[in-house]
Amino acid sequence: MQHANEICWPQDVSNHMTQSLCQPINSTLAFGMGRSYGDSCLAVSDQVLLMRGMDRMLSANWEDGVIHAHAGLTLDQLINITLPQGWFLPVTPGTRFVTLGGAVANDVHGKNHHSMGTFGRHVSKLTLFRSVEGEVTCSADQQPDLFAATVGGLGLTGVILSVELQLQRVISNQINQRCIKFGNLEEFFALSEQYSSSNEYSVAWIDCLARNKKTGRGHYLLGNHAKQGALHAMKKTRIKMPFDPSVSMINKATLKSFNALYYHRQIRKDIQSLVRYDSFFYPLDAISGWNKMYGKQGFQQYQCVIPDDSAREVILAILNEISRSGTGSFLAVLKQFGNLPSPGILSFPMSGATLALDFPQREPENMRLFEKLDALVHEARGRLYPAKDAHMSAVHFQRAYPNWQRVENLRDPRLLSRFWQRVTQ
Repeated sequence: MQHANEICWPQDVSNHMTQSLCQPINSTLAFGMGRSYGDSCLAVSDQVLLMRGMDRMLSANWEDGVIHAHAGLTLDQLINITLPQGWFLPVTPGTRFVTLGGAVANDVHGKNHHSMGTFGRHVSKLTLFRSVEGEVTCSADQQPDLFAATVGGLGLTGVILSVELQLQRVISNQINQRCIKFGNLEEFFALSEQYSSSNEYSVAWIDCLARNKKTGRGHYLLGNHAKQGALHAMKKTRIKMPFDPSVSMINKATLKSFNALYYHRQIRKDIQSLVRYDSFFYPLDAISGWNKMYGKQGFQQYQCVIPDDSAREVILAILNEISRSGTGSFLAVLKQFGNLPSPGILSFPMSGATLALDFPQREPENMRLFEKLDALVHEARGRLYPAKDAHMSAVHFQRAYPNWQRVENLRDPRLLSRFWQRVTQ
């Protein structure tokens, strides 16, 4: 990710925010770790407020697990502080290298959406800085409209300064993991119906190139926090990409071979094991610079959610289109969302099935494929994930997120992203 011009934080946050938002530029935007794959974290002006210096824990109640922290604190830093005290994140995305503010702004979800909902459900209070009002506190009871627009609001309603969050109690840093190999998409949905509600975490890896009777085959992963083990945070052992390829290593030949090997690596149908939390939640974090596998042109991620009533048919149609295209990713993820509502107006999850995978950047092939996928998604009344999007049209966005104007009405006039400009203006 190419960083825009950055403004760092001095000790006097309020004075600096006032000066920054009053600079003679058209717009700015808070910028955390830059892990949003699309343009939702990029300011139209290319001038951003770098939040990573705001990384302090402000208070913590270890009896009830409520913490209050600066928005620039990363989930990795937070785990290092809270896990030894017996507390863990209530919801976590697939990387721990995102900030608290970013987790709120994108209302991130994880492998436990069916049981815990989105990140925003566990946020009790937010402090924002708005260019006109200055510091503002909001919650479900205090300025509830602003709170609902900020959770999942893509950082547009004000710069998030701090977050009050309810953690979940754990007694181990280990996860009881169960991996079930399945042969096609129908088996995935059957497994999901059978096991999802009785396990804390569930997700599936699928072979995005498998065809015919094998379409949607993969590994179904279940997890629960273990009742035994230590409570220390794991030391990070990261493998670095040994070189920076000029072209993508992900192509038809390598992808087909990798997916076949990965599917067949598990000989037995059902395997149970005790694993570290980092390997269960954050497998890609173990590879520093994993995105370099896609070459200098990078990649686009496509993530959609399809409502329950048409999920089987539409996910099958999407996988068939992807398989015919001969492109996709080695990490294709399929999961069932639950029906727990988010407090956020623009939250992505809905009750249904969500599919996410990466595509090596290549045009016009990607655009032709995405047009076909978009048509299937929107005909089914599904939607795309703004945090991962780089192509969604204004028509599709406004149809999928009909409450977008409520966010626009509360948007700070000095905050504007390239994504928001593309889909609303």
